[in-house]
Amino acid sequence: MIPFIGLTGGIGAGKSTALEALERLGAAVVSTDGIVHELYLTPAVRNAVTERFGPEVAPGGVVDRAAVAAQAFATPAERAWLEGLLWPLVGARMLAWREEVERRSPRPRAAVVEVPLLFEAGMGEAFDATISVIAHEPVRGERAASRGHAAVDQRAARQLTQEEKAAQATFVVLNDGSPADLESALSGVLDKLDS
Repeated sequence: MIPFIGLTGGIGAGKSTALEALERLGAAVVSTDGIVHELYLTPAVRNAVTERFGPEVAPGGVVDRAAVAAQAFATPAERAWLEGLLWPLVGARMLAWREEVERRSPRPRAAVVEVPLLFEAGMGEAFDATISVIAHEPVRGERAASRGHAAVDQRAARQLTQEEKAAQATFVVLNDGSPADLESALSGVLDKLDS
């Protein structure tokens, strides 16, 4: 079996950059955020969120993720509803992707899934190993601000701290340096998985 790896980290830690590096290093990769993007394009999910939050979250029939986030993060009940809608669908797509990866030839070094709320969703046990990408707070703040993350405080408030994520992860990778430094550290992780 190809090692099945969960990748996580806080906002601005560099999860997406790490995922890209892992792909260059020979891993098959998928992002749960990407899966959610695809799900919002389906009529079933679009209809569910517009029924719950109103037609203004899907102007012209296209879901506005920022508008949904603003509604969902307004209260714990709304967030729980959205997670209850999306997480089972994401899980099903993730498992289908894993089965497809197992059939690939040549075989990838690992199958890596980026899951921002991996430990918060209780998904740690679903993986053979987990990687937590961390970065010092000033670096994370700069990165998050430069990407214009909406509702950063609300999103961060529902996540475990970096230290909590790191304590639960199999591997911890510091991402304060260059993309090349990050790729080198991740190469070392893949080497350990190969051994």
